[in-house]
Amino acid sequence: MDWMDPIFVLFLFALTLAFLWERSHFWNSSSRKLPPGPYPLPLIGNLHLLDLKRLDRTMFKFSKRYGPVFRIQMGFEKTVVLAGYKTVKEALVNQADAFAGRPVVPMIEDFEHGNGVVFSNGENWKMMRRFTLTTLRDYGMGKKTIEDKIVEECHSLIQKFESFEGKPFETATIMNAAVGNIIVTILLGKRFEYEDQTFIRLLNLMNENIRLGGQPSVVLYNMFPALGFLSGGRKTMLKNRDELYDFIQATFIEHLKELDVNDQRSFIDAFLIQQQEEKNKNQSNRFFHNENLKALVENLFGAGMETTSTTLRWGLLLMMKYPEIQKKVQEEITEVIGSAQPRIEHRAKMPYTDAVIHEVQRFGNILPAGVPHATNADVTLGDYFIPKGTQIIALLYSVLYDESEWEKPFKFYPEHFLDAEGKFVKRDAFLPFSAGRRVCAGETLAKMELFLFFVSLLQRFTFQPAPGTSKEDLDLTPVVGFTALPTAFRICALPRS
Repeated sequence: MDWMDPIFVLFLFALTLAFLWERSHFWNSSSRKLPPGPYPLPLIGNLHLLDLKRLDRTMFKFSKRYGPVFRIQMGFEKTVVLAGYKTVKEALVNQADAFAGRPVVPMIEDFEHGNGVVFSNGENWKMMRRFTLTTLRDYGMGKKTIEDKIVEECHSLIQKFESFEGKPFETATIMNAAVGNIIVTILLGKRFEYEDQTFIRLLNLMNENIRLGGQPSVVLYNMFPALGFLSGGRKTMLKNRDELYDFIQATFIEHLKELDVNDQRSFIDAFLIQQQEEKNKNQSNRFFHNENLKALVENLFGAGMETTSTTLRWGLLLMMKYPEIQKKVQEEITEVIGSAQPRIEHRAKMPYTDAVIHEVQRFGNILPAGVPHATNADVTLGDYFIPKGTQIIALLYSVLYDESEWEKPFKFYPEHFLDAEGKFVKRDAFLPFSAGRRVCAGETLAKMELFLFFVSLLQRFTFQPAPGTSKEDLDLTPVVGFTALPTAFRICALPRS
């Protein structure tokens, strides 16, 4: 049989349509008030209206037409989009339990089979999140022990930047390695040198999957899973996943050989000890099994490396783009810290620098569409009824760029976080880590990393574009995969006298 035969492809479409009819029938027959949205076409839904490379921008435009709660159909999947700070807060915070689920996303199901913590549901999610938060705290998250590790990594990163002697270089791999080492230290109990080929390979596998996760071929697969054999991106992601899981499995097998209940060295050790305790109790091990461990380590490695590293790269790009802001940060560093080692305790005395870091997070908008949610029960939001099991997109782009919340939402403007006297002010609509039950588990660690890495680098270097590139030439258009990356750039790190 010719798998690419158009008649066969149409047959698969028909099968999928029949399979999903029952699932979608409620939406078509309900007499209750459902969210508005563009009219869907047969089979493709609203696919013809969507820019698959910038879904967040398309949804933002729809919110201007249909309001802050609206419905779109991506293939057969009916999705409700929440736009604007007030609507997202009402759902994720005020009705947190109802919106705390994760949808069944074909690519994620293929990838993790319901394991791990980021995309899991029910009891597994509750158990893994509780274990993750407790263990991360045990290994120093938010404490001086992890601050010391970040400070040590700052020294290594500075040495790496110094090695280029002011000549232009690309930052992506280096920043990924530096930030990745912090979570790797927690997960594995050791760090890697930046040139370590195994480490570079792991970083590349993770980066490629994050990039592919937002590419049109994978987005289309999630809409039409029966056509998975056409998605090259899906095949590459699963191949990368297998290689990453093989490394994780080999690592925890090594850890098992030297496992000591009284000397736990890492997150993996803590999981394996919990696994043994469950076995000793003769309990059916529903949660602490090897597949959950592999997914959990992969989740934390990706989440703990990618978003913070990308935010820091946005920060360096924006400092080159706006050298007057870079200079003001450096002046505050000189005034408050001088040549001493930057520490978290300095943050309270550095309102301008703190405001710049927050504005980098807001403007960089690393997860523009957030991570999808699902309703755990039938729920009413505003005037609209949303059935149980509906996929929900809390559009963080619309929160961080909400024109009713931010004075200059589409400009890089640190004064968003400063009052008239120059003091730092918190903003309710600052939700880069999302909110509610599914708020990022590593938020505390990420904030500490962002401050220490950013301040340490600007204390030692002034950043300029590569020769032949002016600040006007620097492109702030994001490259969107699963996260919004800055366009590739080369940078010169000039030592400060």
